[in-house]
Amino acid sequence: MILNREEASASLEWKCSQAFGERNPDEELQDVDIVSAIEFDKTGDYLAVGDRGGRVILFETVGGKNTPNQHISRSELEKQMDFTSTSHPEYRYKTEFQSHEPEFDYLKSLEIEEKINRVRWCAAPNGSMFILSTNDKTIKLWKVRDQKVKKIKEMDHFPFVSSENTLLAEKNFMNEHNPPSFAHGYHLEWTENMATKIANVGNSVHARCQKVYPHAHDFNINSISNNSDCETFVSADDLRINLWNLEISDQCFNIVDMKPSNMDDLTEVITSAEFHPIYCNLLAYSSSRGFVRLVDMRQSALCDHSARILRDAAESHGSKSFFTEIIASISDIKFANDGQHLLSRDYMNLKLWDIRMDSTPVATFKIHEHLRPKVRVPFPSGERLCDLYNNDSIFDKFECSVSGDGLHFATGSYSNLLRIFSHGVGSAGGITVEAGKNENRKPILQAAPRARRSSLSNLTRGLYRQAHENSSSGHHELSYNLSSKLLHLAWHPTTNLIACANGNSLFFHYA
Repeated sequence: MILNREEASASLEWKCSQAFGERNPDEELQDVDIVSAIEFDKTGDYLAVGDRGGRVILFETVGGKNTPNQHISRSELEKQMDFTSTSHPEYRYKTEFQSHEPEFDYLKSLEIEEKINRVRWCAAPNGSMFILSTNDKTIKLWKVRDQKVKKIKEMDHFPFVSSENTLLAEKNFMNEHNPPSFAHGYHLEWTENMATKIANVGNSVHARCQKVYPHAHDFNINSISNNSDCETFVSADDLRINLWNLEISDQCFNIVDMKPSNMDDLTEVITSAEFHPIYCNLLAYSSSRGFVRLVDMRQSALCDHSARILRDAAESHGSKSFFTEIIASISDIKFANDGQHLLSRDYMNLKLWDIRMDSTPVATFKIHEHLRPKVRVPFPSGERLCDLYNNDSIFDKFECSVSGDGLHFATGSYSNLLRIFSHGVGSAGGITVEAGKNENRKPILQAAPRARRSSLSNLTRGLYRQAHENSSSGHHELSYNLSSKLLHLAWHPTTNLIACANGNSLFFHYA
């Protein structure tokens, strides 16, 4: 990645351009309305949002598509270029559809909720939109396309046509005074006149499920990723990664299997998986131990034994505490468009990696640095992290995002804060922006938490709590709002525009 420091050095001033789903201070937040996934398509013309209710909501740009039109005149193209250079895209609601429904696995006595874990855009060769969406167990491929709605504007009775009863007999189809134009009694003029009464009244959006990829994961699916070959994708759960062909829904290939023969020997789980943006044979996946593994699928059928491991050597040799392994777990990884750099997010840091250097990251950006002094104190002195552990906030999974030019990086934090960084320029602390239009708005109500379901990702929570549930003698008030967290965000592929979500609210920030 070639960093243009002259362009990046100009300080970006971020502003909120749009907000969808903002609530009144006294309005209760429904759990099914909480946003759980965000993704731009490759052109930036559309944005897909998934929620805990199993729905996928689509937004589109207000000014039309940003993709170039081959038949546009040069003057119109220059006007569009001047407009796009001085403005930012705005979005409007397009449609929504129910992607998943709640299910129950009777063999395992397990409830499968409808929450959308990930959404991914697929290639659209014929102008339709193709979207992959997944909950904990089932992946679906959806086709969304626009349809023109036609309506009969005016329906006049043709004077030559008799009543319905006379239509039953072919000889009485026309009146006696008007012989038929054709031998079989059909009058061509009637059809043509009726066609002129039909008018277009608008467009509607139709969503149809094309494929269902079920029963391939024993554990909860945490990520899906499309391949650059536009034919395959991977799905990852806590212990396995499967390779699928988009056209084949009843067969997949297991390429990574981290399940030990004895589950007591389990030391780490898979947290995220991402295909290389250029080379279809390269795949990266992260783990709960803070490692990022880069594998080449051409080397072997099972790729977990021939991986290049990216790990921070400084942290592995540093001081240890009770929370060291917990906060080292990587929640999300993203490739830059150049394919040479990879961004990873753990609980405390945002790290930029060069995939050719596996011993240390290129840059480390501090997110929750105010917790750092407490992290290095051995348990149970880390009182603040004890509070985060007791209310499960320490297990929050924050996503990360890279700008289209690879110069800037973003992630979320507590108190509805958006953290934006640039490599090599500006302050090491980056830029902090509060998501939303009204910076002084009143606190919002928190949704009632759901009961935690069984998952290997939650295994360490139960073990740690069982051993140390009585170690903290009291609760310490934190200086930030844990109930307001910015977990999900996405960066526009071509401009400095970030879509982020808090609760059921969706915010757009531009620079």
